[in-house]
Amino acid sequence: MPSPFAADRLPDGRRVYGHRAVVARRALLAGIVAAGAGTAAAAARWGGDGERSLAGADPAVHDPVVHDPAAQAPVAADGPAEPAPGFSTTDPASPWVVVNKQHPVTPADFVPPALATVGGKEVAALVVPDLTALLAAAEADGVRLTLTSGYRSAGHQRAVHARAVRRDGAETAESLSARPGYSEHQTGLAIDFGSAVQPGCAVKDCFGLTDEARWLAERAGAFGFLQRYTAQNSAVTGYAPESWHYRWVGADLVARMAGRGVSTLEEFFGVPGGSQYA
Repeated sequence: MPSPFAADRLPDGRRVYGHRAVVARRALLAGIVAAGAGTAAAAARWGGDGERSLAGADPAVHDPVVHDPAAQAPVAADGPAEPAPGFSTTDPASPWVVVNKQHPVTPADFVPPALATVGGKEVAALVVPDLTALLAAAEADGVRLTLTSGYRSAGHQRAVHARAVRRDGAETAESLSARPGYSEHQTGLAIDFGSAVQPGCAVKDCFGLTDEARWLAERAGAFGFLQRYTAQNSAVTGYAPESWHYRWVGADLVARMAGRGVSTLEEFFGVPGGSQYA
């Protein structure tokens, strides 16, 4: 099932947004603006841990008219690797924000302007259409995905990181769990997936051997989700591979990254990464 927000590809390789995508994007963004204006900052919320476990063999809302990506000129497959207007790599409310050990969430107490619950976990409202479409497509294919973690407050991440340090030691924990303020989960754009068939593999390496992990590796990109931490890109991201951790960036950016042969936001946008904290 294609994302309602995805661009159509022309024979010459360009991508354009059809009427359906324009309407869907504008309706979603307008709803987020309205929800953000009428809702005070949410209190810290506690969801699933989503941290990697070594036990058991294995860690600015955009103006819907001015910054609507559907209103921009078509982007060539080999076009420039700069953010489109309104898609900041530093604003934690942006779908293209880069969060790593060099670039913390700013402000430190950021809470997504609108949150919604999917699969029992809170996520940024911006993610909901593609996430629900992904889950529906997986179910149609007989794949039973679950969500083990979504949005985490800075306070929640502090507890997650402290637990990892106690369990694995400080040095090992740094490659498995983000410090508070440096986690993609605080943006509400990151999802840790699990398997209803093999729940014991949640946030463990064995998840990568499940049907759910294989389905995600093949299909998640079509719904705008990027597998953020892999064995091949750990030197750039600063984290050990996590087959369960996906980050929503939108189907068009996933396709552009694939066209350039890069698997990290750092490489695509020219943003520093690595294993050391700033």
